Parts: sequence; C-alpha cells; structure tokens
Amino acid sequence: MQEEINILKINDSVKKAGNLFLKTYKQHPIPERTEDLLKKLYQIDECCISFLKVDLAEEFPDTPWLIGDEFDTNAQRNPAEFPEYWLCDAMDGAIQYLQHIPGWTINLALIREGEIYYSVIYDPLADELFWAKKGEGAFMNDIRIQPGNKIDFSSMVAVFEYGHQDKSNNDLIQKTGATIINLLETFGVVRNYGPHGLQLAYVAAGRIDLFIQEDLDTFNWLAGILIAKEAGVEILTTEGQPYYWGSESLLVAKKEAAQKYLQINK
Repeated sequence: MQEEINILKINDSVKKAGNLFLKTYKQHPIPERTEDLLKKLYQIDECCISFLKVDLAEEFPDTPWLIGDEFDTNAQRNPAEFPEYWLCDAMDGAIQYLQHIPGWTINLALIREGEIYYSVIYDPLADELFWAKKGEGAFMNDIRIQPGNKIDFSSMVAVFEYGHQDKSNNDLIQKTGATIINLLETFGVVRNYGPHGLQLAYVAAGRIDLFIQEDLDTFNWLAGILIAKEAGVEILTTEGQPYYWGSESLLVAKKEAAQKYLQINK
C-alpha cells in the first residue's frame, strides 16, 4: 500500500475513461427491451473498469478492483475485506447515457482500511472533475470547492433520490413519499436529478443545498460522500445520526439546511 498516491494519474485515467464514452454518446439506438438494457449496462461496466484497470496497473499493481453493483443490497452493508481496493461505479447515471440525456458520470473511490481514502467523479459533458483526498479538502478541476451560503430556505434547492432495493416488503415507498412532501413544504425548489454521486458533489460546490435518500445505496454514494465531507458538509442519516458505511439513509447538506429538515421530520 502506497503512502502517497499519484492524484494526477488517477484523475487523468478517470477523465480518459469518461471521454471514451463521450465519443459514442448518442451514437447507438436507445434500448427498447429489458434484456437489451441490461446487456448495455453490463457492457458499460466491463468497458469502463477494463480500461481503468489497465491504465492504473503500473501505479497500483496489487490493488484489487470491485464494481459497485447497486443491485447487490448485502454487499453494500460493509466494506470488502481488503486493506485497500478500488471501488468503481463504472457509470453513475448509465440510464441517462443510454437514453441520450445528460446526467452521467464516471465515479471511482480508493478504499483503505474500510474508509474512503480518495474519490473522483468526472462529468464528461461539462468537463468537470470533482475529487477529494481524505483530510485534504475537495476540488472541482483545480479549484477548491465549498458549500453555498444561502440562509433563505425558499431559495434553496433540495434533491431526493431512491435506489434499487426491493421495496415490496418494507415502507420505503411511503417514506420516500413523505420525504417529498416534507421537502416541498420546506424548500423553494425540489428536484430529482439522477446521478447520485454528482449530486453530492454539487452540494459540496454549493449548486445543490440538500440531498436526501431513504434507502440503502452505498455504492452510489461513496465517491460523493468523501467530496462533500471534505468540503465541510454534514453527512447524516435521515434521523440525524452520523452516517456510517451501511446506513440505510443519507442526508447531505450544510448544517442549517440539515437541521431545518430534521426539525420538520420529527
């Protein structure tokens, strides 16, 4: 395990991977059948992780790779049992990519001793790369980022998300519905955008004021969580407790916005 990591090389690799997909964006028909959609999603994962493995092999010859399968609920509850590994959400927002609409990114996180040590999120359409190293701040390209300074809740932008958990045997649908009502009653603008990690990076950069999700979605969150945390944002559960790996909800916002939401959600 390296004491120092080559940040420029990691960021460059993720950008190159994203730009590979940018070249073929909107060049293929939109999938019309479920089997075609699933096949395309698998191909995206394989293409992205294969490229990154090769491109980063010299710098990290012994670091294993895991794909962040958001459909695998159990795997998201705890870190893998490696001292260090790459966790790749090959394309966050792959549905948007296949539907020929914006809102897709390449996300990569380096996990050390069960914690997020480094993460990067690249948006090829905007040519914006968000990244953070544990204890060293958060950046967009080469500029340090920080959350917004809004104090007027009616001007704040809140976003909600939901994952791929089986919602047939729990109350997640009801919780999500109640969450949306609470957001509409509290914040001026409420949206559902799509790429989870990018939304967390947007909170870190002051573009979004609050992110909330009621179900387990660890792999979609991890890269963005470190970026938001390093920018000085609150990382909580929807019950107001500190977030930990495997938490079944996520609330990310500046302290004032998080407290406001928690007050109305009592």
